[in-house]
Amino acid sequence: MTFARKLWRRATDLLPLDGFYFDHPLVLIQSDDWGRIGLRDQEGLQQLRSAGLTLGERPYDFYTLETAEDLNELQATLRRHRDSTGRHPCVQMNFVVSNPDFSKMSVSGWRQIWLLPLAEGLPEGWSRPGLSEAYREGIAEGVFYPALHGATHFCRRAVERNLEAGGQRADLLRTLWQAGTPYIHWRMPWIGYEYWEPESAEDDRFLPQKSQRESIGLTVGAFAKFFSSLPRSACAPGYRANDDTHRVWAEHGIRVAQNGPGLQMPPHLDGHELLHLSRTVEFEPGVDPEFSLDVCLRKVATCFERRVPIVLSVHSINFHSTVSDFRSGTLKVLDQFLTAIEKLYPDLLYVHDEDIYSLVHNGSYRSGRTLRVNVTKKKFTMAQVRKKTN
Repeated sequence: MTFARKLWRRATDLLPLDGFYFDHPLVLIQSDDWGRIGLRDQEGLQQLRSAGLTLGERPYDFYTLETAEDLNELQATLRRHRDSTGRHPCVQMNFVVSNPDFSKMSVSGWRQIWLLPLAEGLPEGWSRPGLSEAYREGIAEGVFYPALHGATHFCRRAVERNLEAGGQRADLLRTLWQAGTPYIHWRMPWIGYEYWEPESAEDDRFLPQKSQRESIGLTVGAFAKFFSSLPRSACAPGYRANDDTHRVWAEHGIRVAQNGPGLQMPPHLDGHELLHLSRTVEFEPGVDPEFSLDVCLRKVATCFERRVPIVLSVHSINFHSTVSDFRSGTLKVLDQFLTAIEKLYPDLLYVHDEDIYSLVHNGSYRSGRTLRVNVTKKKFTMAQVRKKTN
């Protein structure tokens, strides 16, 4: 980190911010990577193994893509639960709204990246009957809520540079693409995240504002085409977002910026009037060998004592089933978790990001009827948060 960046961070850490606190226990579920393809089921698994890749070292080797059945089973679990007003919990799905178009990429000799928007279907070789309808059914029922993740999850500039350079990295990319798999991130972290290139100089890792504006504009358009609505909440791939990202999100009507786990910050507004929410409970039973329901419940208690919302972080892989059955165990534990918090906190409210945004600005939100929650504003600094977190 450069000296100038250190000074800037120290100054911003001491800048007072208005945090928002609530007199009801609020529960949100934020979930990333929906719509993003990975391993092309058993056929793709065998093809990559035949090409010499040893798969199975980590759970994300078996990341694939949700099915309509996966969504139906998730819906059934959510329907069994209600908050103090009778509302079901809602999984906020952050969508990657396009995937590599392997057919076009093959024609170009795998030298160029082409993207296929979700609204136009899945790449050749991929089959998910009824998936789009299952998304929409859950959204209509109110147990799913669509939000923006990105056009891609990887940094396109980083991938293109490695393609052009050739060598083992380019060979690995082409091997994966020929099997219908975009990437396996833990094996190739050099691909970065959509707005962030890891191997650039530290001060240049985020893409320039102009590049981000172009990418986000196309992404918002693809989202609107698929869902017939504009996104109101966004989470940057890898949680890699900077002030340029936030500025452009706000220009496109985004109201809520999702942040990853780590610093336990209360909800607060930034200079672009974006409401920032930080994830407070990591809930990854399908992929975390050290996952503990008791630890999650203790974190819930701590958050509610501080009067900040529970923001559950669970990635879509936890609900996948076609290559490895992550879904069954996850749904069992999710059912136990929701049962426990409903018993412990009988006045809890299940909400999504737009509800929190409405509460901060109006003290109320709509869920069949207008519901009011007392909201208190109190100043805090990032330095205080870092001290408490550490």
